[in-house]
Amino acid sequence: MDPGTEPKTARASVTDETIVQIKAMITSGDFPPGGRLPTERLLAGELGVSRNSLREAIRALTLVGVLESRQGDGTYVTSLAPGLLLDAFSMFVELSADATVVDVLAVRRVLESEAAARAAVRITAEQLEALEACLVEMRLDPQRGEAEVDEVVAADVRFHRIMCQAAGNPVLGALIESLSSRTIRARVWRGHKEQGVFARVLAEHEAILAALTDRDPTRAAACAAAHVAAVEAFLRIRTPDFRGSP
Repeated sequence: MDPGTEPKTARASVTDETIVQIKAMITSGDFPPGGRLPTERLLAGELGVSRNSLREAIRALTLVGVLESRQGDGTYVTSLAPGLLLDAFSMFVELSADATVVDVLAVRRVLESEAAARAAVRITAEQLEALEACLVEMRLDPQRGEAEVDEVVAADVRFHRIMCQAAGNPVLGALIESLSSRTIRARVWRGHKEQGVFARVLAEHEAILAALTDRDPTRAAACAAAHVAAVEAFLRIRTPDFRGSP
């Protein structure tokens, strides 16, 4: 049978094995980060698979951030940075059903608490100033017509990103980033109908910043956990009404 006409189930099995082989060559150092893969013809021959199966394997690894195809220049291994490899997980979070978002927040609460504790002993003066700049923007209350929700969300995202960077662990930061969808944040903000919610969330961020400024890891962890837990509790109560895109 011609390789191009092999049954789909058989081709899928070959493709899966091809993915395993390529990943093994990356981890062994044959294809280092940033390295260029051999031509399709040469690599298919080396792996003993059809070019169709190889293309499907490359396409799959490209979707999850392991490989990148450059028009007219071949296929390369990416930097394999944690954030890049977790992009696919971020998509899962974006598309999650409401009940799953609650579970995601429970995991984020644990991770963000650890990040805050680490940041408290590592954060720089410049990073503290950047966090304060985020709070300046978050003090503009959409419920009073002072800002748009998306502007507050953007400042919220930056605040947590800077804190995670200060923690000094890129894998921890990438995991939290993948769990901290901007779309989910917007949905949560818009789900709050009671007056004063923006002021309350601002106060939670101010408490985190105060703990970081005081270099108090225990208090920073507690404040970060309390902040995420408040969002989690809101969703657990309001899940039936937590519907739709922002």
